[in-house]
Amino acid sequence: MRLLLIEDDAVLNQELSNQLRKHGFAVDSVQQGVDGAFMGEVEPYDVIILDLGLPDLPGLEILPKWRSKNIVTPVLILTARGAWHEKVEGFRAGADDYLTKPFHVEELLVRLQALIRRAAGLSNTSITIGGLLLDESSQSAHWKPAKGEKELIELTGIEFRLLRYLMLHPKRVFSATHLVEHIYDFNDEKESNVIEVYVSRLRKKFGKEAICTRRGQGYYLNPDAL
Repeated sequence: MRLLLIEDDAVLNQELSNQLRKHGFAVDSVQQGVDGAFMGEVEPYDVIILDLGLPDLPGLEILPKWRSKNIVTPVLILTARGAWHEKVEGFRAGADDYLTKPFHVEELLVRLQALIRRAAGLSNTSITIGGLLLDESSQSAHWKPAKGEKELIELTGIEFRLLRYLMLHPKRVFSATHLVEHIYDFNDEKESNVIEVYVSRLRKKFGKEAICTRRGQGYYLNPDAL
């Protein structure tokens, strides 16, 4: 999943970006509110972390502008402002969740994962399709084929990102360009056939029918094969 982090504290920005990448997110990070406001409008993010106390453009000005433009990307406010009335103000501005500093990265991660599942219309606490369960904490999968024993499937970082995105949107067809935009960050170098390569790798692990190709349109996850 692709995430935008808007945080003006350079040290926290870097540390948090590194932690989020380790836990399966493609991260674009900025320290200026103006830059973040623009990127939130033009790039296809799956979730956004927004600080309120930005020196050039406050988060409480950015968020209502996004919502007025029908940008529905889930937004988690991360701020030192913890008074109840400040939280109310944040939610009224359009926030989906609110976490105060200092915080534990583990709590931030589970909140982000919950926001992403909710945005995909999932009510479960895990991402599961058929006999396939995605373990977000270990970035691996537990799979029990229709005929076979349950097994642990190890995934690379990109395999995990791609599989998670497809599992969150089963049966939906996505072009290779769309998938690249959601599993890589802005600065990543991408080969032209990168999605084809990783789809092929996932098919070797879960079967050729697990991810189908619709000619001229793209790829989709086939729940019936899992």
